[in-house]
Amino acid sequence: MQYPEALTRGRLIRRYKRFLSDVEIAGPDGPVEAVAHCANPGSMMGLAEPGATVWLLPNRNPTAKLDWRWELTDVGDSLVCINTSRANTVVGEALTAGDIPDLAAYSKVRPEVKYGTSSRIDFLLEEEGLPPAYVEVKSVTLRRPDGGDPNAAEFPDSVTKRGAKHLEELIEVGKTGARPVMFFLVQRGDCTHFRPASDIDPAYAASLQKAVLDGVEVLCHTARISTEGIVLGPPLPLHLD
Repeated sequence: MQYPEALTRGRLIRRYKRFLSDVEIAGPDGPVEAVAHCANPGSMMGLAEPGATVWLLPNRNPTAKLDWRWELTDVGDSLVCINTSRANTVVGEALTAGDIPDLAAYSKVRPEVKYGTSSRIDFLLEEEGLPPAYVEVKSVTLRRPDGGDPNAAEFPDSVTKRGAKHLEELIEVGKTGARPVMFFLVQRGDCTHFRPASDIDPAYAASLQKAVLDGVEVLCHTARISTEGIVLGPPLPLHLD
C-alpha cells in the first residue's frame, strides 16, 4: 500500500473524542494548529502522548469535514500505523499477490462478504477443491516496553466485545467445514512476537483460546512501515498461552 501523496509531519497536541486530534504543523508563517481525523477506536496506549511526532495525510475528499487524517506515530525506534483501516488494505494486497504462504493456494479474494449474525468477513477466499477460507483481520498497535513482556505485540488495547463476537462467528464458520482464520497484522516493526493482552481484556483472551481449541487458525505478520507506504512483513511467533 502506497500513500497517494506525501505525508506531512506534525506534533501531536492532544487526541480527544476518540476520533479527533489537534496537531501542530508547519505553516507558511510558522506553526499552525490543525484538526485531524483519528481512524482508531482503541485506547492507542503509548501512541497518543502530547508532543509525539505524527504524520498526517491530506484529506482530498471534498465532502470530508476535516482536512487531515492521522496515519503514523513515531515512537523513536519504529513508525506505528494508527489508522486501523490500513490493515485490511495491506492484507488484501498481500492475499491478492499470494504473499501470505499459509493462504497462497487461494486465487479468489472477496472482501466484505456477509456472514454470521449481521457481520461481514474481511476476506472470503475461494479456490476449487479447497474449503473456503474466512479471514478476519485485526490491526495490532500495542507494545508495552515497560510491561512484563516488553517486546510483545498485544491485542486488544481496550475491551472489545465486537472482537469476541467475531471469534464466536469464526468458530461457527468452522463447523460448516470452512476454514476460519484470525489474522493479526502488527502495524509496527519493533516487536518479536504476538500475545493477547489478557490483563486488558481477559474475556477476549479467553475467547481467543477457545477459538484455537475449536479449530480457528491464528496467523500473525508484522508490517514494514515508512512514510511512503506499508507492506506486509514476515510472520511473528504466537504466544497464546
